Amino acid sequence: MPAEHSAMPAEHVDVLVVGAGLAGIGAACRLRQRHPRRTVAVFEARGAIGGTWDQFRYPGVRSDSDMFTLGYGFRPWRRAEAIADGPSIREYIRDTAREFGIDERIRFHHRVDAASWSSDRALWTVTAHRSDTGEQVTLTCSLLYVCSGYYRYDEGYTPQLPGVDRYEGRLVHPQHWPEELEHRGRRVVVIGSGATAVTLVPAMASDAAHVTMLQRSPSYVMALPSVDPLARLLKRVLPDSVTFPVVRWKNALTMGLFFRLSRRAPGLVRQLIERGVRSALPDGFDVDRHFSPEYRPWDQRLCFVPDGDLFRTLRRGDASVVTDTIDTFTPDGIRLTSGAELAADIVVTATGLNLLAIGGIALDVDGEPVDVGKAVTYKGMMLDGVPNFAMTIGYTNASWTLKADLVAEYVCRLLTHLDEHDLDSATPVLPPGDRPAEPLIDLQAGYVLRSIDRMPKQGHAAPWRLHQNYVRDVWHLRHGSVTEDMDFGVAAGRRQSSLSGGGAQR
Repeated sequence: MPAEHSAMPAEHVDVLVVGAGLAGIGAACRLRQRHPRRTVAVFEARGAIGGTWDQFRYPGVRSDSDMFTLGYGFRPWRRAEAIADGPSIREYIRDTAREFGIDERIRFHHRVDAASWSSDRALWTVTAHRSDTGEQVTLTCSLLYVCSGYYRYDEGYTPQLPGVDRYEGRLVHPQHWPEELEHRGRRVVVIGSGATAVTLVPAMASDAAHVTMLQRSPSYVMALPSVDPLARLLKRVLPDSVTFPVVRWKNALTMGLFFRLSRRAPGLVRQLIERGVRSALPDGFDVDRHFSPEYRPWDQRLCFVPDGDLFRTLRRGDASVVTDTIDTFTPDGIRLTSGAELAADIVVTATGLNLLAIGGIALDVDGEPVDVGKAVTYKGMMLDGVPNFAMTIGYTNASWTLKADLVAEYVCRLLTHLDEHDLDSATPVLPPGDRPAEPLIDLQAGYVLRSIDRMPKQGHAAPWRLHQNYVRDVWHLRHGSVTEDMDFGVAAGRRQSSLSGGGAQR
C-alpha cells in the first residue's frame, strides 16, 4: 500500500482511526511508531479524549482490570496501584496522546456514519457528520481502523421498570451521571449486580444515609489488592522498563490460568470464590442468596473489588444487599415482589449497556452492504470479505488493552507487508463451505444476549476462532503469518494482479 496516491481528493489519509478512547489512542500511537511516514487521523464522536474513561463519571469509577495489563505495552503504567480510578486512567490516556503527538490528529465531534470500499481505487470513502455543527464530512482512507468499542456511548440499557412514572425521587443511569447530583445524606438504591454496581455501592455509602444494592440475581465478586505486591517490591530496586513487563506478564498469565481453571474445574473455583466472600463478611450473612450465582464462573465477567471495599462496607452496615425482583416503583421508592419496600431518594439503574457493533457504521464493499451481524471475524479483528478494515474488540476474560495492543501490532505488520510487496489491499477470505454462526463474544451476560444477533461471528478454528487466550494471541498476532487466508491486491489503476495467502497467485 504505497503512502502516496495519485488523483486523490482534497481530503485523504492513509489510516483513519475511529475512536479516541483507550484502544484508539493506542492504535494511533503504534501507527506513529511503526509507520511514521503514513498520515493518520482520529475521528472521535464526542468532544474529549478518553472514551469510556471520559464518558463514565459516576462515584468511584475505576478499572475492573489491573493497570499493568490495562495500560499500554509501549508506555508503562508507572504507579504501584493495580486498580486505578477513572480520572487517573483518563489522564494516562491523554498524556499518552500528547506524548506521541496524537492529540493534534484528533477531530472531535466527528461521528462516522458510513464507509464504502472501492476495489478499483483500493480506497474507503468515509462519511461522517459533526455533532456540534451538523456539517457532513467526507474523506478517503486506505485503511479503516475502528476502535469504538462495542457499546453505545449515547444510550445505556434500562429495562422496563413497572410504575417508574410514579416515582418522585431522582432516577439516574451511571452512563450519564449528572454532575450536580448530591447523594450526601440520601437513601440510595442501586439496581444491578455487575462491575458498576459493586463500584458505586462502597463509593456512595461513605457519605449517603444508606445504600442498598438491589439485584435480581447475584454475581461472582472477588477481592483483589489495590496495590500490586510484586510491583511495589520491584519498583524499589528496578526501573519501570523492567518492572512493567514483568508485572504485566505475571498478571496476564495469572488471569489466563484462572480463566482456564474456571472452565475445567468450575466447582472448585466457585468454592474458592465463595470461601473468600464468607471470610470477608460477618457470620450469618446469607452468602448463598446474595453472592452465589447459578451460572459457572466466567460464564459472565467476574466482579473485582479492590481491597474488598464492598465487603467492608457491608460489614459496617453502611450498605446492604437485597436479592429480589421489582413489583413496582412507588412515589417514595420500590416495592419488591416479596412485599418489602425500599425507600429511596435516589435510584441508580446500573443495569448494563447496549451493544453496538463497529460504532454503528454502515459498511459496503463495491456497493454491496456488509451485514456485520453475519460476518465472520478473522483473528478477532477483521471481517471476512472486507478489505483494509480492522476493529478492536478486547478480551472478556482479561484486560481490554492486552488484545487492543496486539491488534495494533498486527495492523502495523500488515501495512509493512503491503509496503514491502507494493500492494494496496488485504482481504480476509473464509474457506469455502465454512460459515459458522457462533457468537464472537462468549459470555452469557444479559447485555451480550440482548444484542448477539447484531454482533460478528467466529469460526471453528484459527485464524477464524477467537480463543480469549493472550499467550496464544501473542504468537498469532505478533509473530504469526499475515498471509494466511488473506487475498492481496492492487488498485486497478496501477496493475491488474493479485497475490493470495502464502505468496501464491490466485
